[in-house]
Amino acid sequence: MNAEERRIRIMMVDDHPLFREGVSAVLGTQPDMELIAEAANGEDAIQQFRRLQPDVTLMDLQLPGMSGLIAIRSILSEFPTARIIVLTTFQGDMQATRALRAGVAGYLIKSTLRKELLFTIRQVSKGHRHVPPDIARAIAEHVADEALSIRELQVLGHVAGGYSNKRIATHMGISVETVKTHMKSILAKVKAKDRTEAVVIAMRRGYIDAYLDTPII
Repeated sequence: MNAEERRIRIMMVDDHPLFREGVSAVLGTQPDMELIAEAANGEDAIQQFRRLQPDVTLMDLQLPGMSGLIAIRSILSEFPTARIIVLTTFQGDMQATRALRAGVAGYLIKSTLRKELLFTIRQVSKGHRHVPPDIARAIAEHVADEALSIRELQVLGHVAGGYSNKRIATHMGISVETVKTHMKSILAKVKAKDRTEAVVIAMRRGYIDAYLDTPII
């Protein structure tokens, strides 16, 4: 088997052309790697994966239209052995936990790519998982926390959008008292004293981004 055949075939999914160019330039310096496809959104990523079935896929979570997490779930439901590495600006434990539960093999913060990217690609291509220690610590810190329900995520997302209880109730088709009950549960679960602190905690931990990926019910 020659060097060309041993190359790790990589697909890059990110909606920022300059970021894709930067990653492409780095991969282009590696004799054992080959960037075979680029996509700017989740729908295109799924189509290209079906056509090319790359060895490793680099996937941003924040994509236009379909989110990266939904695209990841779609690819892995059809190709369970797909090796996907998340590249994201999100440092919250919630997004990392959801991505890892979905089946990704690696999770990297974009600011750490200079020292982590190539190592992680090689590890993942060999069948290993790689999560940076700081992300792993954040996940471990909250592993015993009670999860928010889909309804609670939706209420919290609306609170973050500045909605009043009455407006949330109208938007979701529930009573104001039910909204208050959900808020009381949210405050207890995220350990916040009021709505403002709950939103701050939720944004830091990635709950708001999790809300964007929940079905509307």
